Amino acid sequence: MARTSTFEFLLWGLSDQTQQQHILFLLFLWMYAVTVAGNLLIVLAIGTDTHLYTPMYFFLASLSCTDIFFTSTTVPKALVNIQTQSRSISYAGCLAQLYFFLTFGDMDIFLLAVMAYDRYVAICHPLHYMMIMSLHRCAILVAACWTLTSLVAMTHTFLISRLSFCSKIIPDFFCDLGPLMKVSCFDTQVNELVLLFLGGTVILIPFMLILVSYIRIVSAILRAPSAQGRRKAFSTCGSHLVVVALFFGTVIRAYLCPSSSSSSSVEEDTAAAVMYTVVTPLLNPFIYSLRNKDMKAAVVRLLKGRVSFSQGQN
Repeated sequence: MARTSTFEFLLWGLSDQTQQQHILFLLFLWMYAVTVAGNLLIVLAIGTDTHLYTPMYFFLASLSCTDIFFTSTTVPKALVNIQTQSRSISYAGCLAQLYFFLTFGDMDIFLLAVMAYDRYVAICHPLHYMMIMSLHRCAILVAACWTLTSLVAMTHTFLISRLSFCSKIIPDFFCDLGPLMKVSCFDTQVNELVLLFLGGTVILIPFMLILVSYIRIVSAILRAPSAQGRRKAFSTCGSHLVVVALFFGTVIRAYLCPSSSSSSSVEEDTAAAVMYTVVTPLLNPFIYSLRNKDMKAAVVRLLKGRVSFSQGQN
């Protein structure tokens, strides 16, 4: 099928039954509004409270910003399509959505790994923490993550742009690598090999780094003489592990586990996509703020209009 300026795909990942579409619209709208509001609240709370000007909260604010952009690449378009009873997305719009989706999705992965390393240094090497995790190094880490994710997303988007497509129907509610390759007329072996190599690198290496970091953290915590210190450390790291388990479990299922084109498999892929594109960004603000006394205090101060822009001010 030739690609022209008027060529459009049809996003066919959500139900076409009217009653279910109404429910999906309200559910997606609620989750998107809560996700944006919750993550924005975290960014503002950290940005307006100098007590939280530490590497851990710098990375948390970066994660919240990324989650806002990440969910905004897919959910608003899905809401528009449901509301207008239209499933179309232009070819250029599809490629743009793919690029930004991959950029912000990979950034989430890298930030979770960086946050795990930050917790490892804080717990296992507390005396050297401020030297190792200096503001300069934190900024370099985040900048390096953005550069890498942009290059990876650009590579995948370029390879997809070289394909022609036999069908306009994409079995998902947004443009993603797997569904696009399934409807291609061309041999997608190169795309699949690059996805396996880059996907495996981008997903599995950070995942392994997170596992190693937390194995070392747990080992250090168990050696701690103070029971109160152990509880505090486990509480801080427990919320992070919940996010990691939810996010990586569904991402690995979506990208590194082969799936067929059967209807049940498509439904499972869509469910996994909803989990890591909508549910995880929704849960992050609750997990990080409700389990963290400093974040709860900062959010309360922000909501009451009592922000702290100078060190030591309440």
